[in-house]
Amino acid sequence: MEDISVITAVHHPLRRRIFDYLLLYGTSQVTAVARALDSQVGSISHHLRMLERAGVVERAPDPTGDRRTSWWRIARRGLTWSVEDFADSPADALLAREAQRQGIRMQIDRLQRWHRRRGDPAVADYDASNTETTAWATPEELRDLSARVLQAVRDWQDAIDEHDGQERTPVFFFAHAFPTEP
Repeated sequence: MEDISVITAVHHPLRRRIFDYLLLYGTSQVTAVARALDSQVGSISHHLRMLERAGVVERAPDPTGDRRTSWWRIARRGLTWSVEDFADSPADALLAREAQRQGIRMQIDRLQRWHRRRGDPAVADYDASNTETTAWATPEELRDLSARVLQAVRDWQDAIDEHDGQERTPVFFFAHAFPTEP
């Protein structure tokens, strides 16, 4: 189970963008992150320290040897959690529900931005996918599904050779599995 401090650290909107940037671009200088996210260096530095305290990012050695600059990298690839993980603590459950709301807003916003730019030549060759189904499951079977999907995504990520000379664009994948009614 994730600690609530990790969940709340990552689900701040700017910290989530920093996390995603480092996932995609790897070890980066704080000024490059600030420039890419159109933010102030001081603000990015502050949020990187918050993510560092949560164990999500870590300081990285300066590849140029110039110790006057600040470099950062991902300390872990992702999070899997549920609001129900925090049912024993009303305060943590409240924080988890808000983090969940933030996460869902971000996911829907990214999906809507994709739909708005579908005609953009930069992404014209990408066919976004939509996969959904309804089935019967026990709580344990649903947890098993979540673990299998996460493993499939990680296997897929690991199989991509980012140095093969092909041009790629960032893609976002999200999935929700939950009890429902027809």
